[in-house]
Amino acid sequence: MTTATLSLGKVQKKIQTKIDSIDMAIVNWKVVCFAGIFMCLALLIFYVLQITDLTRGSYSLTNYEKQISQLSDQNKNLEISFAENSFMDSALIKIQALNFQKATSIKYIQILDDSAKTVPVNKNI
Repeated sequence: MTTATLSLGKVQKKIQTKIDSIDMAIVNWKVVCFAGIFMCLALLIFYVLQITDLTRGSYSLTNYEKQISQLSDQNKNLEISFAENSFMDSALIKIQALNFQKATSIKYIQILDDSAKTVPVNKNI
């Protein structure tokens, strides 16, 4: 066990000397910290801008859906109006073709109760 511990200690010392031989001055830690803080702030600002844009898009989408529903209602009303107008136009054309005229006075014909009973009914029709 002592031999294993001693050999492990030698390996650790070799690793430590190799680590110490690497020049840590190559990495400027102030620059690394500054870059990390700058990236965090940049990502935070980017996040806020994205959330703002998402909220604006959602609000616009809601407004567009309201406009679509209003336009759909107006379209239905216009279709109904068009159908009524086209029916009235075709009815007026047919009335004029049959030479109908506007009634100026109304005269009623009185039918006595006795005459309705004496009229023969044709059952073959």
